Amino acid sequence: MKQFFLLGWLVLLIPVVLSAQKVIVIKIDGSINPVSADHIRDGIKKASNEKAECLVILLNTPGGLLKSTRVIVSNILASPVPVVVYVAPGGAHAGSAGVFITMAAHIAAMAPGTNIGAAHPVDLQGKMDAVMSDKATNDAAAFIRSIAEKRQRNFQWAEDAVRRSLAITEKEAVEKRVVDLVAANTSDLLRDIDGKNISVEGGATVLRTANARVETVEMTALEKLLDLLVDPNVAYLLLLLGMYGILFELYNPGAILPGVVGVISLILAFYSMHTLPINYAGLALIIFAIVLFLLEIKIVSHGILAIGGVASLLLGSLMLIRSDAALETVRISRSVIIAAVAVSALFFLFVLGLGVRALRAKPATGVEAMAGETGETLEALEPGGTVRVHGEIWRAISTGNNIARGEKIRVVGIRDLTLLVEPF
Repeated sequence: MKQFFLLGWLVLLIPVVLSAQKVIVIKIDGSINPVSADHIRDGIKKASNEKAECLVILLNTPGGLLKSTRVIVSNILASPVPVVVYVAPGGAHAGSAGVFITMAAHIAAMAPGTNIGAAHPVDLQGKMDAVMSDKATNDAAAFIRSIAEKRQRNFQWAEDAVRRSLAITEKEAVEKRVVDLVAANTSDLLRDIDGKNISVEGGATVLRTANARVETVEMTALEKLLDLLVDPNVAYLLLLLGMYGILFELYNPGAILPGVVGVISLILAFYSMHTLPINYAGLALIIFAIVLFLLEIKIVSHGILAIGGVASLLLGSLMLIRSDAALETVRISRSVIIAAVAVSALFFLFVLGLGVRALRAKPATGVEAMAGETGETLEALEPGGTVRVHGEIWRAISTGNNIARGEKIRVVGIRDLTLLVEPF
C-alpha cells in the first residue's frame, strides 16, 4: 500500500518537474554590434541565473563589427549553459560575423531555406591593399579554424568560407558538418536536441528541452534605440543634422529649436561613432565642407568655395568609416551619401544664400527705400520746396544749387522726413 502511495506522488510530481524546465530565447536580427553583443551576454547571464536548460539565439545577420564578434564568441565559449544558435526563420542568413557566432555554438541549427557563409574579410569600402588583405584574411582564418576545431566541426570548410567566400544551404551545412541539424521551427528544434549531452564550462549536462517552457527575452526599448543608433547611416545623418542645427542657431540667435535639435543629434552621433571604426580625417573633411559652404554665402568666389565644399563633403563621407577593419561589413550607403551631399549643397547654396542676400538687399519699402529714387519738383527748390517721388508728395531740400520747377531730381538722403535731393 505504501509503495502505491509513493508511486502516486511521483506521478503527480513529474509534470511539476517538467514544467520547471525552461529555455531562454533571444533574437538577433541585424548587424553585429555592441548592442547585440550585450544582448547575448545578458541572455547567457539570465539563462545561467535561472538554471535554464539552454539559451537559444535566433540569428539572422549579414555580419558586423569584428570587436563585437570576438566578444560574442568569447561569451559563448565560456558560457556555463549550453548555447544553441538557430539560423532562422526561412530566408535568414548567417553571413560574415554570423558564421563565427554559429560555429561557436554548442549546438548549431538552421531552418529550411536559410544559408551560411561568405565570411571573407572585406574593408568597409569594399577593397583593401594586398598586404592588409592578406593579414586580415590570415587572422580571420586562424580565428574561425580555432572555433571549428574546439566544437569539432568542419574546420576546412570554415577556413574556405573565409579565404574563398564560400556559402552553403542548410542541407549542405549538415552534410559538411558545419551545423548539427535542420529544424523547421523552435518547437522541433527543442524536441530534436532533447537528451543531447553537452560539455560546458564547469562540466557536462544533458538537455531536457522537449517539454521545457520557452521564455522569449526581447531587447528593451533603450536597447532597440541604441541598436538603431549604431547603424552607420543613422550616425552619419545625425552628425550632419547636429552640425547644421548648431550653425543655424549661431547665425540666428534665439531660434532655440535648431540649437536644441543640433546638440541632441550631435550627442547621439558621438555615441554612434564611439561604437564604429571612425576615420577622423573623414570627419575633419565633413566639418571643413560645412565651413566652405558658409564662406560661399559670405564671400563672392564665383562657385569655387561651393565646389570645394561639395568635394570635401563627398570625400569625407566616403572616408568616414575606416577601411582597414577585417570581417566588418558595416558601411554608409552610397545612396545616403549622394543624397546628403546633394541636399546639403542645394540648401547652403540656394536656400541660405537667398536668405542672406535678402538680408543684405536694399529695403523695398519705408523711408530707407527712398535713397537713389528719382522724382520731379512741384515747385522751385530755393533751396526748399516740394517734390513728387513714387507718386507721393514730399518736402525736399536741394543739396546744391537751386532747382527749377518741373526738373528731374534724385534722392540722395533723408533727414527728419525731408528728402535731400540733387538734379538728375
